[in-house]
Amino acid sequence: MTPFSGPSTPTSWRIALPHTAAAVPVARALVRTALSEIESPAADADTAELLTAELVANAVEHTTGDTPIELVVELLDSGCQVEVHDTDPAPPSDLTNPEDEGPPDPWQEHGRGLLLIRTLSSSCGHRPTDSGKAVWFTLPSTVPAQRPASEA
Repeated sequence: MTPFSGPSTPTSWRIALPHTAAAVPVARALVRTALSEIESPAADADTAELLTAELVANAVEHTTGDTPIELVVELLDSGCQVEVHDTDPAPPSDLTNPEDEGPPDPWQEHGRGLLLIRTLSSSCGHRPTDSGKAVWFTLPSTVPAQRPASEA
């Protein structure tokens, strides 16, 4: 994992992952490591791992070629943001504006990843990049808000 934030404590990591299913467990481990390295509960690591796995699995399944997928983890004052970059410029289906299709079919093996991302993240979306697109989600900090000293 390569921090790229500057001379202070690293707050962002960027890594290229293989365009194979093997990228999913690697991405999960990298997110957990990134969140633990700062010794602060920036966000729920279990949820971050799950949603990262969904983004990486979607990038592997829905894009073609051997070009690596890029994982970006950014620690924010308000939590964390995870992005997965791939070479396909087409936006993911129904990430931010799902059609009213009712609940997912419990017998289908696929189709719940974007629902999980929409439901468990504080925000999510996609944006074009020079080489394709980035799909992202944010999670809020798990640190409770500080009460003013006058209330303590």
